[in-house]
Amino acid sequence: MTNLETGFTMDTSSIKFGRGMTHETGFEAQRLGCRRVMIVTDRRLAELEPVANVVASLKAADIDAVVYDGVRTEPTDASFRDAIVFAHQGEFDGYVAVGGGSSIDTAKAANLYATYPTDLLAYVNAPIGRGEPVPGPLKPLIAVPTTAGTGSETTGVAIFDLVEMGAKTGIAHRALRPVVGIVDPGNTSTLPPMVAACSGFDVLCHGLESYTALPFDQREAAESPGARPSYQGSNPISDIWSLRAVEMVAENMVRAVTDPSDTEARERMLLAATFAGVGFGNAGVHLCHGMSYPVSGQVKEFCPNGYPQDELLVPHGMSVVLNAPAVFRWTARANPERHLRMAQAMGADVSDVDPADAGDLLAERVIGLMRATGMPNGLSAIGYGEDDIDRLVEGTLPQHRVTKISPRPIDADALRELFRNSMTLW
Repeated sequence: MTNLETGFTMDTSSIKFGRGMTHETGFEAQRLGCRRVMIVTDRRLAELEPVANVVASLKAADIDAVVYDGVRTEPTDASFRDAIVFAHQGEFDGYVAVGGGSSIDTAKAANLYATYPTDLLAYVNAPIGRGEPVPGPLKPLIAVPTTAGTGSETTGVAIFDLVEMGAKTGIAHRALRPVVGIVDPGNTSTLPPMVAACSGFDVLCHGLESYTALPFDQREAAESPGARPSYQGSNPISDIWSLRAVEMVAENMVRAVTDPSDTEARERMLLAATFAGVGFGNAGVHLCHGMSYPVSGQVKEFCPNGYPQDELLVPHGMSVVLNAPAVFRWTARANPERHLRMAQAMGADVSDVDPADAGDLLAERVIGLMRATGMPNGLSAIGYGEDDIDRLVEGTLPQHRVTKISPRPIDADALRELFRNSMTLW
């Protein structure tokens, strides 16, 4: 008889939220005992106000700060290794990540491998990597997000493209979680509309997937307390954060994307990202994210407006939401009530809805938001076709960290159906 889990844990970072909070970075670093820190960011942000404010705050606290600006928009194993070498050589006693999830995840990896050096695949999730546990505590990491999307300031997950595999993978361990997240709405005011939209759909799917994930007590128990995964399945505490995040996205996303001057909507989207991060950081995401990794990793001919035009790119949030309508139509059979609750959170009237229609209703709400914010009409609109489905399936199957908490068991045939149904959405 399968030994099922009987409990769950709840971990998150300390969060500071509000305009101007970036100026408290130095205070936090000093409080954590840092004397020399690595600021992890990208080349564009390195020239902008958020990084300048972080540097000034650290200097005012008499902390030696060295800027590393080599973060890629979508990190790869090579870009992780470059940051790790920089971190190892710099002998830092703390890290400050300034940017979106790419910068924060890169800082997590740099911190981990500089503290406990080994080959890259050692800590990467099995079966792609060896899934070895993090040996001990890491140096303090402060995260200063500049996009309203990943919630990475609250999670112990670092995602990257494993180029030889043509798909994303990652490292997941509670030790990677930032000690402090400084969530300053002023840092997201210049997000281009498409970046705001893609980031927002990442938030939305974090909430939808964590709320509809396999319940924690239906998952096989871990061999030991230390082996309990970060992604534990839906649970009563994560549900609260995920539900409110979805409501905030539904209420504010169109305004935040179509009117960048709407500071209230952008602030609410940033808060929603953090709420969703607390939720999915402990419950996990499932098939929308699992299927997104090869979609991003195998891009052939696409780069949206608002992103650097010098590389092919399917932004993470876009790659996630393009699969979402097909996924929720398919998963709803496992728990129609939860899918109806998510549709209701997105504004649907569910009073007379047959539970058998829960998946369709939720999919329709997601598609409506996609159309209102200029998302492509399915995978075919970003260059994928029938001939690509088998490779996309191959890139999804090893993503056990997320596929194993799907509310319905998944196999290759089901994934082929889902990718086929994601080619055109309306």
